[in-house]
Amino acid sequence: MEFLVNALQMKKYDSGTIQQLGIPALVLMERAALCVTEEMEREGYLEGQVLVVCGAGNNGGDGFAVARLLVQRSVDVTVVFVGKEEALSEEARIQKKICENCGIKISTNLYMREYTTIVDAIFGIGLSRNVEGPYLELIEWINRQSSYVVAVDIPSGVSADTGQVLGTAVRADLTVTFAYRKMGQLLYPGASYCGKIVCRDIGISAQYFTGEENPSNVFTYTKEDLSDIPKRRPYSNKGSYGKVLLIAGSKGMSGAACLAARAAYRTGCGLVRVFTPESNRQVIQTYLPEAIVTVWEGDSFPEQELMAALAWSDVAGIGPGVGTGEIQREILTHVLTQYDKPLVIDADGLNLLAKETEILKKVRSPVILTPHVGEMERLIGMNKEEFLKDIVNTVCEFAKEYKVICALKDARTVVSDGASIYVNTSGNSGMATGGSGDVLTGIVLGLLSQGMSPFEAASVGVYLHGLAGDEARRKSSAYGMLAGDIAEEVGVVLKAADVTAEKAEL
Repeated sequence: MEFLVNALQMKKYDSGTIQQLGIPALVLMERAALCVTEEMEREGYLEGQVLVVCGAGNNGGDGFAVARLLVQRSVDVTVVFVGKEEALSEEARIQKKICENCGIKISTNLYMREYTTIVDAIFGIGLSRNVEGPYLELIEWINRQSSYVVAVDIPSGVSADTGQVLGTAVRADLTVTFAYRKMGQLLYPGASYCGKIVCRDIGISAQYFTGEENPSNVFTYTKEDLSDIPKRRPYSNKGSYGKVLLIAGSKGMSGAACLAARAAYRTGCGLVRVFTPESNRQVIQTYLPEAIVTVWEGDSFPEQELMAALAWSDVAGIGPGVGTGEIQREILTHVLTQYDKPLVIDADGLNLLAKETEILKKVRSPVILTPHVGEMERLIGMNKEEFLKDIVNTVCEFAKEYKVICALKDARTVVSDGASIYVNTSGNSGMATGGSGDVLTGIVLGLLSQGMSPFEAASVGVYLHGLAGDEARRKSSAYGMLAGDIAEEVGVVLKAADVTAEKAEL
């Protein structure tokens, strides 16, 4: 698990390290500069001519220190200061003076020449307003060059909190950041400006002076976290791994039910029952003979059949391909008001829910919603261009208001229960294909059925879904992937965890 911080948190931990631990700011600056030069060397960015562009803040101070260390390595360096002398921070002023004392010429004019590498140390994580005037022109000039670009801490112009581009931003090939990755480096569009991100330890840690193990309520997973998935037990049976009820499918729309049910099985649940119209029976039984199929037909609400299916289940999901007619609305209302076990709502279930969102405040069960951007737009009644400017806060506030777990599916899916926030980093563009969301529903249901808590199941499920997508891409490319391929690769991703468990059994 890796924790992500925003600009305010990072400044707090930086300040705490300086004031409470007593490590001077200049020492941290030297460590940061050393890390940048080491990563530049590792990437082969020290050849030819290097331009270091420094602003007036501490990010600029890092840049002056980088320039000096590069000169000491006999690198051909040009240093340009693009701020006002009176605006220099104390540390940046000292670093600039050290450069001058070492005989390094610092210009205030940009030499229009060919550079092999450009180091961006203009703005740091504290930038909160749009880039304008000469700075905008400078950044646009950097982006027109064929040089490699290295960003110190974060590309200038990217919001460290939201990933939004503040007017314009440097497009980096490499970003060397310190202590913790910042939320804006992982969220889009900022993520596409960072290039390769390397996070280096320079001696800043919240634990040292706060005693808190977790520096933030925002986190992402690494593959080691798959160990949190419940282990298979040697003495067990199909009932040991849970019974999933999937209310899905409508006439001519059996595919979503098939994909979700298969994904639930591939994730390890014991039994899947699909509650669907009669017209889907043959297709589902042919595609997935392991599934139990319970059907309803006619134009009336199938109350008795639904109640029996709900009573049988340990967890339930509703929505994939189910339709938005009156009967489906009655089914959703019944489930929301009567069911008291974990529930996942997706697709058409969300479209129905958007018409009466307040019903969520009456539910008896833990509820996970998995909307894509368009479905979220309908749920909250806000233009997507607006809420995507701060996707993390949007998801967190919605989850808090309705006391649900919300997994907003996007290039960086965000999951929140109103307190903790998970930002997903697995997955790829090949997953932008019909049925991918149905597979996610099945994965989350499969994890819930094995006893994971709702928030864990949602966040680990999103991560696992993305890893399976990455496996599918390796086999068939982002162009050729189908949602069914993602479902099939879930078992491949879980194989490592399964091998670990098997060794423990032996």
